[in-house]
Amino acid sequence: MAALPAHSTKHIALLRYPFHGHLFYLAQRDNGLTNGTALWLGAQCLSLFLADALRRQAPPGRRLRAIELGSGIGLSALALCSMGWDVLATDLPDVISAVLSSNVARNTSQLPVGSGTVQVRALDWTVPPDQWVWDNATFIGLPEGPEADHPDLVETLRPPFDLIISSDTLYATEIVQPLFRTLHALTTLSAKHGCRSPPVYLAIERRDPLLIDLALADAVRLWDFTAERVPHKKIVKALEKGGANWDKEDWDDVEIWKLTRKTDS
Repeated sequence: MAALPAHSTKHIALLRYPFHGHLFYLAQRDNGLTNGTALWLGAQCLSLFLADALRRQAPPGRRLRAIELGSGIGLSALALCSMGWDVLATDLPDVISAVLSSNVARNTSQLPVGSGTVQVRALDWTVPPDQWVWDNATFIGLPEGPEADHPDLVETLRPPFDLIISSDTLYATEIVQPLFRTLHALTTLSAKHGCRSPPVYLAIERRDPLLIDLALADAVRLWDFTAERVPHKKIVKALEKGGANWDKEDWDDVEIWKLTRKTDS
């Protein structure tokens, strides 16, 4: 059984989602309160693309680490985890409590030996990076969170990251600046640990072409990134390998962009 495109399954409260030999059980809510509690096409395409494209080996002494912005119901984070990555899945508290935490707990416990881990923490992009907390078990940045000077000290995933991903998160003008500020800060923090800046993969649905074009232009002009679109044929190949033999019109407006800091490109 292959996964169906997201727009065909919005009415299903618990998805049985096949992914490269694994079966994820993903709760979703399509209640109109937030976009983040339902499955979207961008996450589906990005997960299958990464499964086909990632070949990087871990540095000596540690496993590969990824951070996801706007993890939603958790598909992409779980996909990377099944491939052996340690993933920091982030979203807003409402999304975490509604679907993300339970989906991660339900599925990571069923993955085989050799899989990675997933940690879930809240990150509001409007919180400036100099206020982020890396040692707290529940959040990185919240406008009204506990004082950063007194975190609950735990072992958490933190920079350097080897990969940054986000899907279906460019849909409103007011999101653009906070998102790219967050991406810029995460790549900078990773580079400070002696690593190259990690690549950023953004999956988007081109519902508002002007918004997308202006956002990508800002990424290059204001935030020190190069922006390269992943060729459509590569995504087609990845979807076919993953069994997603969808009709062209089901996902034709989905794009994946690779952002790289100019100093590393």
